[in-house]
Amino acid sequence: MTAGFDMWDYVVFVAYAILILGVGLWVSRDKEGHQKNAEDYFLASKSLPWWAIGTSLIAANISAEQFIGMSGSGFALGLAIASYEWMAALTLIIVGKYFLPIFIEKGLYTIPEFVEKRFSTNLKTILAVFWLALYIFVNLASVLYLGGLAIETIMGVDMMYAIIGLALFAAAYSLYGGLSAVAWTDVIQVVFLVLGGLITTYLALNTVSGGEGVLAGFAKVVEAAPEKFHMILEETNDNYVNLPGIWVLIGGLWVANLYYWGFNQYIIQRTLAAKSLKESQKGILLAAFLKLIIPLVVVVPGIAAYVMVNDPSIMANLGEAGMLNVPTTEQADKAYPWLLQFLPTGLKGIAFAALAAAIVSSLASMLNSTSTIFTMDIYKQYINKEADDKTTVNVGRISAAVALVIAVIVAPLLGGIDQAFQFIQEYTGIVSPGILAVFILGLFWKKTTNNAAIWGAILSIPIALALKFLPIPAFEPWMHQMGIATLLSMLIVVILSNMQNKGADDPKGIPLTKELFKTTPLFNIGSFVIMIVLAVLYGLFW
Repeated sequence: MTAGFDMWDYVVFVAYAILILGVGLWVSRDKEGHQKNAEDYFLASKSLPWWAIGTSLIAANISAEQFIGMSGSGFALGLAIASYEWMAALTLIIVGKYFLPIFIEKGLYTIPEFVEKRFSTNLKTILAVFWLALYIFVNLASVLYLGGLAIETIMGVDMMYAIIGLALFAAAYSLYGGLSAVAWTDVIQVVFLVLGGLITTYLALNTVSGGEGVLAGFAKVVEAAPEKFHMILEETNDNYVNLPGIWVLIGGLWVANLYYWGFNQYIIQRTLAAKSLKESQKGILLAAFLKLIIPLVVVVPGIAAYVMVNDPSIMANLGEAGMLNVPTTEQADKAYPWLLQFLPTGLKGIAFAALAAAIVSSLASMLNSTSTIFTMDIYKQYINKEADDKTTVNVGRISAAVALVIAVIVAPLLGGIDQAFQFIQEYTGIVSPGILAVFILGLFWKKTTNNAAIWGAILSIPIALALKFLPIPAFEPWMHQMGIATLLSMLIVVILSNMQNKGADDPKGIPLTKELFKTTPLFNIGSFVIMIVLAVLYGLFW
């Protein structure tokens, strides 16, 4: 089925594609008399303004995982999944105030580069190889799979063709232009992303209310499915294992959030490309505000779809189209694509463009960061230390293309995963505790030694696996496993560091001063407003 796509839907979508490719290739062009160097390609010449950084952070983050996966989780378990978004707003403030000043002061290209400056080349290489594997086999592959699933569901295109099409679209401008092309097109992608998401939310809520508007629709959704509007799940809830009550706020979700927003190359890279630290922090603040509204466009539609599917009168009004690809609790990830087919002509094209924008912008970001890590941390370290700028940029393009081909081959193998967003979080959580432990102690505890960090990172994986497979009911929620694994990894690092240095500071320890973490009044006020909004949201939907 083609979800009733009419000529105007195709016109809107093709116009979107031409706009993105045109802007991407235009900003990618080599300036007259200037050969693109590594800083141009990997860090957009360190010229990004705050609004480009903020929008690009959201475009890199919001992908098929959110539109498809988080809507599916909204369908299956409700608003509680929005904790990922709302807690991310608070995490971004922490990253902007305490992590960025250190990263930007050191003039980093990559996160593994920080590891080399703070610890050693050996640990940098271990983590660089880990990140390359994670980006290719988990991040790129899952985004391609979920994007392919959406296009197959909405347009009836064979999944393999959809995956290849998305890959080629992302590659068309990102491989040539680097981070500059990715970041500037992301500004446009976010407009489509938010606009298309809000249109879908409006349609879903208006349908639930029988045409009486969004507010009436939201009230009816809350009335029909009150169990879907609890941010803190009870232990008796079937989904407690995924979102374990109050521990979401004070436990393992902090591991996932701090790891993702603070030490994830394809996220942090655009902040490293800022004109200045203050500009970067303003961008972080913009992203945090946008995070507060993202559940409106990715979670609420999933809950509305749940109410629609379980209301016979609404389903009767939808007619034959409503019977196609109906989402179920077992196939929750069909919720968002199912909703799109009910949009009117033209708006359907915008909503589909929003979904494509979310997918393509994330693919482009991941490709750029994969090539940055391979080129700067592997190629220039071990293969060609004397590589000139032209060679470095070309290797970046080739490595991104190779990563994309591998991800295209792996993506279809992920078929059959339900609530893919939760799946990705859970399995990334096996390796993130050790990385977070090494970075937090490396940043803020001057006694941390290189050997202790290596052993902490290596031992964290068997610890995480043991916690995952041990038949202990208290450890069953994987967020608990992440939190405990992080604490145990940090304990290993602390014990080994003290044994090695006898309590003395490590020579590579980072000197911390109050001046380093001083932020502007704008950043402080904005942060305070975000914290108040979060307190209100959790108070309303406790």
